[in-house]
Amino acid sequence: MSSEVDVGSNAAPQFVTRIGGRIRELRKQRGWTVQQLAEASTVSRRMLTQIELGQANPSLATVDRVARALDTDFAALALPDGDAAGVETEGTLVWQAPGGSAALLLGATLDPRAELWRWTLAPGERYDAEPDRPGAQEIHHVLAGRLTLALETGPRTLGPGQSAVIASDQQYAYLNDESEPVVFMRVVTGA
Repeated sequence: MSSEVDVGSNAAPQFVTRIGGRIRELRKQRGWTVQQLAEASTVSRRMLTQIELGQANPSLATVDRVARALDTDFAALALPDGDAAGVETEGTLVWQAPGGSAALLLGATLDPRAELWRWTLAPGERYDAEPDRPGAQEIHHVLAGRLTLALETGPRTLGPGQSAVIASDQQYAYLNDESEPVVFMRVVTGA
């Protein structure tokens, strides 16, 4: 991620505590040391220790790499307990920025695995993402404003009511080059 977004400094404290506890629990279930998880996830041992203690500022991509190493996914670490089919939720605030940008994970399915997100990007804001697993995709649907998707093939801009499907196994970013906030829905599959 070229400009990593810090989860810990920009997310609700309960989210940071939740992911840290779940990572520690899954690591211990596997009988792994922090060093073994560090090697499997390519995240430093020190960062993992801080994440488990709820003291770190991991990027969304870092949490995703740790989740993959533990054979789970971001949503399984992020969503509150009991967030399964048929359970109503207002979502989990995963990321926010001082300018008003925010990412809310609304829910996820188990099989096939898919995540539903609601994003808001303030004017002039940008979110850079790391490539997901091969074959991963995202669907974006703009509710308000104009969203620019910066892709390896070039930029793609969507207005209200427009949708696009992109391969997310590439470098990509979300941009708001406009003077009004952009609000969009995002569905992630295969990540």
